[in-house]
Amino acid sequence: MAEELTPETPEESGEEPIKQRKNGLYPGVSDELAENMKSGWADTELHGLEPVPQAAHTARRRAALSARFPGERLVIPAGRLKTRSNDTEYPFRASTEYAYLTGDQTQDGVLVLEPATLPDGTGGHEATVYLLPRSNRENGEFWLDGQGELWVGRRHSLAEAEQRLGIPAKDVRELPEQLREATGPVRGVRGHDATIEAALTDKVTAERDEELRVFLSEARLVKDEFEIAELQKACDSTARGFEDVVRVLDRAEATSERYIEGTFFLRARVDGNDVGYGSICAAGPHATTLHWVRNDGDVRSGDLLLLDAGVETNELYTADVTRTLPINGRFSELQRKIYDAVYEAQEAGIAAVKPGAAYRDFHDAAQRVLATRLVEWGLLGDLDVEKVLELGLQRRWTLHGTGHMLGMDVHDCAAARTEAYVEAILEPGVCLTVEPGLYFQADDLSVPAEYRGIGIRIEDDILVTEDGNRNLSASLPRQADEVEAWMAQLKG
Repeated sequence: MAEELTPETPEESGEEPIKQRKNGLYPGVSDELAENMKSGWADTELHGLEPVPQAAHTARRRAALSARFPGERLVIPAGRLKTRSNDTEYPFRASTEYAYLTGDQTQDGVLVLEPATLPDGTGGHEATVYLLPRSNRENGEFWLDGQGELWVGRRHSLAEAEQRLGIPAKDVRELPEQLREATGPVRGVRGHDATIEAALTDKVTAERDEELRVFLSEARLVKDEFEIAELQKACDSTARGFEDVVRVLDRAEATSERYIEGTFFLRARVDGNDVGYGSICAAGPHATTLHWVRNDGDVRSGDLLLLDAGVETNELYTADVTRTLPINGRFSELQRKIYDAVYEAQEAGIAAVKPGAAYRDFHDAAQRVLATRLVEWGLLGDLDVEKVLELGLQRRWTLHGTGHMLGMDVHDCAAARTEAYVEAILEPGVCLTVEPGLYFQADDLSVPAEYRGIGIRIEDDILVTEDGNRNLSASLPRQADEVEAWMAQLKG
């Protein structure tokens, strides 16, 4: 990785000098080199750009936001780079709220909705997106600064951004001062941009900002057609990623769970932006750890692999799918018994997802099936199913809820009010996961020894439709015989 060059002195324009890197090999820039670098560059401005695919949807989303908070200035930042180590950064991922409202994913970007009287005489907001403009070639920023375009790549000009996003664009470096001088009520989304928050510090309250965050979270509960298409795309790519993994299980056995992680990551980067969350590639007893993301364990024939992974599309919508696979391609008798119980629970949960149903119904349906099987297997003494459910005793082995909302975040809409989420009634456009599981810990002396170390989860992404539901990840087999046949075909 190369190190950027930095001058020691500011330009005559009076701008701040570009920061000098400690221990850089070049102590400065000669006047002749500085002058040379200013000229001889082609005009690369782009014209006639098409709007981003979701532009019409982002305009509608901003209109809904405007209607909810009339007369108030609304500030939604994309976020800034976060340092990974010294002068290297984590890959940037724009805040969900910003990307949802703009279709943009630019670091340092900020969407501002200013109260305004619209042309029709009604109240509303004028939206402006504040962005970093193209790197300055006069002061050498483009080749000297660590975030200059010769280091990290070309960014859109403000004029190009306006064409793409359908929103007026201005220089974000001017925004903090404008916000400090602004008057009137302000709300902002917190946690992404310390510079913007500092400029608003005496103008906002935590309570008012939380109301904004909650509204934007609840606005995503019902997906529009663009979002549904993106989620389907994410599920289709994820299915290809699972196929990739099955094809290389022999290589994973020769190495570790990390081969599985790397294989799926390759698919995520080829088909989309990234993985939507840290892939869980849990082989053997690691499958009983719900969020096993170390992925450094052995992959052994005869054990099960619990693979919980999702591709995030280039527009930042993620799948969240789990399959539990026999590493050698065949379930043992006990593995199949437990797997079939989880499959039956998932079938009951999926059947309960429909418009007009309570959100909790799919969880309750799946838990009842699992409790019934646990009682039948003699793991809960002489208690009947109703008593087990009343006391929640099945949770020793079921552990978690049976699903969650899905969208731009893997646990989407998390800031929504309880009455709008887990106590709500399902309606068309809601997308959620159904993911029951059974987990028998390796040190659980309350179950027969042969159960210990077995963890099984099956998870699919389910869209509520007008007349029921649609399984967006249905291309991946779930029933045990189908899983074995699918694996045999892929291993060829």
